[in-house]
Amino acid sequence: MVEEVMQQLAGLGSPAIKNIYLKHGAKEPFFGVKVGDLKPIQKKLKKNYSLSKELYQTGNSDAMYLAGLIADEKAMTKADLQDWVNNAVWYMHCEYTVAWVAAESNYGFELAKEWVQSDHENTATAGWATLASLVSIKADTELNIDFLSKQLDHVANVIHDSPNRVRYVMNGFVIAVGCYVPALTEKAKAAARKIGKVSVNMGDTTCKTPDAYAYIEKVEQAGRIGKKKKMARC
Repeated sequence: MVEEVMQQLAGLGSPAIKNIYLKHGAKEPFFGVKVGDLKPIQKKLKKNYSLSKELYQTGNSDAMYLAGLIADEKAMTKADLQDWVNNAVWYMHCEYTVAWVAAESNYGFELAKEWVQSDHENTATAGWATLASLVSIKADTELNIDFLSKQLDHVANVIHDSPNRVRYVMNGFVIAVGCYVPALTEKAKAAARKIGKVSVNMGDTTCKTPDAYAYIEKVEQAGRIGKKKKMARC
């Protein structure tokens, strides 16, 4: 099955997409498959625990991303998720694949608390991204509001001295808490004001770091504060 899927991915690869991913920091090997082109494969394969692990172990970036889309979050063990974060090679894995599956798993909060303390940029990145995903899908009654509040204080104090992608996801964490946890919206806005502009090296791309305060205010004005998502993966 793995060989068949890899052949499909190879056929969907695009030099143009590959070049875009390289500019964003992707590492070889990979084919350069659009995320949109992975969706039909995801729909066909559905959730498949063993196949997702095999695909991730290939080290091929496209296959690793697909692995996250088809992972059975309830079957994933803590060891599986730790292995995934240890082998993530760029931000699409850390901030999306690993964070999404971890947040939907039984170990999201436990692992996020460990990962955010890591000195390894990819691991810390995955940790903050997991926290951001958790607040977006979990009912506030399932969240540790006091912990999240303390993390807002922590981020406001250390974000500008943190590693590059960690700065980006810390900023995203402030946005997520402000948008999804009404009890902390004002505190998140205050943290965003204190933080100000967050400088992140986006490489040879036109991507920009969102203004956290403006983002939260826009969601607030739209009356969507506290509107949760059904799942982290998209």
